[in-house]
Amino acid sequence: MNQMQQMLMNAQRMQKALQKAHDALAEKEFAVSKNGIVELVMLGNRQIKSLTIDKDALEPDNAEMISDALQLALNEALEKIQAENDKIEEEITGKTGLF
Repeated sequence: MNQMQQMLMNAQRMQKALQKAHDALAEKEFAVSKNGIVELVMLGNRQIKSLTIDKDALEPDNAEMISDALQLALNEALEKIQAENDKIEEEITGKTGLF
């Protein structure tokens, strides 16, 4: 087997490992709670699985606080997912952002 074929086989193996890891990540749950007002569960594929807002917070005067809590929860969940994705890529390829 020549060197080029071996490199291609290694790349294919790495790509399969990444795909398997990304598939597992897509189903992993990332839970975030903000001030007891908002609870969010987001899947690794960035789909929201559940979003709960404390019923006691649902008053017109709390609209801005709820909005802020939602924004913080979403951003934190997305950051957790990205960090997990970067970790997967680095473990498999030694670098992030290759695939």
